[in-house]
Amino acid sequence: MAAPNTSLSAGDLAHIDAQLAPTDQLLDRNYPGDDGSRQPVHTVYVPADRFTPSFAADWGTQAAATAEAHGGFEKLGRLLGQDESLAQAVAGRVETKLGTEPIEDLRLDFEDGFGDRGDDAEDAAAVAAASAVAQAVAAGSAPPFIGIRFKCFEAATRARGLRTLDLFVSGLAAAGELPDGLVLTLPKVTTVAQVQAMDYAVSRLEEVHGLPAGRLRFEVQVETPQLILGPEGTSPVAQLPHAVPGRISGLHYGTYDYSASLQISAEYQSMEHPVADFAKEVMQLAVAGTGIRLSDGSTNIIPVGDNVENAWQLHGRLVRRSLERGYYQGWDLHPAQLPSRFAATYAFYREGLPAAAARLRNYVERTEGGVMDEPATARALAAFVLRGVQCGAVGAEEVQALAGVGIPQLTALAHPRLATTSNS
Repeated sequence: MAAPNTSLSAGDLAHIDAQLAPTDQLLDRNYPGDDGSRQPVHTVYVPADRFTPSFAADWGTQAAATAEAHGGFEKLGRLLGQDESLAQAVAGRVETKLGTEPIEDLRLDFEDGFGDRGDDAEDAAAVAAASAVAQAVAAGSAPPFIGIRFKCFEAATRARGLRTLDLFVSGLAAAGELPDGLVLTLPKVTTVAQVQAMDYAVSRLEEVHGLPAGRLRFEVQVETPQLILGPEGTSPVAQLPHAVPGRISGLHYGTYDYSASLQISAEYQSMEHPVADFAKEVMQLAVAGTGIRLSDGSTNIIPVGDNVENAWQLHGRLVRRSLERGYYQGWDLHPAQLPSRFAATYAFYREGLPAAAARLRNYVERTEGGVMDEPATARALAAFVLRGVQCGAVGAEEVQALAGVGIPQLTALAHPRLATTSNS
């Protein structure tokens, strides 16, 4: 067969390539997509001086005891609206989780949870925190992700925040290799310049301690309206990924600071208030395709005293609501929130697994079904199932049986760009 005739010359194609070279560079550098690594389902906040190497296990014990004191894990599932078979399937997994990995991500707090205790006290606490984290990592008792939140970069607290960051990172570096899951959190950000200053600070720490460039990534807490809508009518939060490409690991929504900044009465401050939804939708748009993860905030309604079951129902509903809206992480503030966190999260993935797996199987095997999925939807289906595996909600053997794919193929379906890069 003769080659078909075309009208565009090689010169024309070269011209278009040259014209789009800046776009290609932008997409490659600023929109790498998700890296396929595990994202924790929650972040636990604790005043920095309360952390010990046994902290995570202690919280798991307290959480399990609270669940047992209120009827057990199956009853908890039913409180959250799960039918009998789902509650049974979830209960055992939640109980195991609390005994093996009760906290996925832990933040030792030097900001609101620590307060102003004077420089000597905070210096000592920062040094002690680094030592305790290093001990926990060496002993295997640290959560997979762990780090600190230091004070913000506003003028009044900037020097103190930087000093605590320096003492903590320097202490970890002196103790040996940094934890693989090290996370640093910059709170109360209002401008792009504050994030650029943080980029400079961690770059200098990398240089001083001989760390690879980019090793110290950090989270940005979205707690101020100025980050959502700036004085020029633009969205500073949308500029962050491009101001410091590859440096930011996550955006975390701050429920109460943000709501209070907009004059929302304390009674109505909530993760589901309309102002919260608007901010979080802007955050989603700002980081789409960048690889930066998102986290919802917290509820301050704690399951204690006579309010345990009501608080569990509220927490479980809010966790589910976040998951349905594409926020796969949130904050927990008390051991008694762990059972409802994991029960709601596990139910979300287990309920969705059969349909998602069937659609994946049809897609992979090119079998006609009731839904004709495109590659983008197949990626979303695979990412959903992979998240369920990573957090312990479903097992790899279940995925193999239902979807006909193993974890390597599932990962490649969820993140095809990574598979292409690794094979090139």
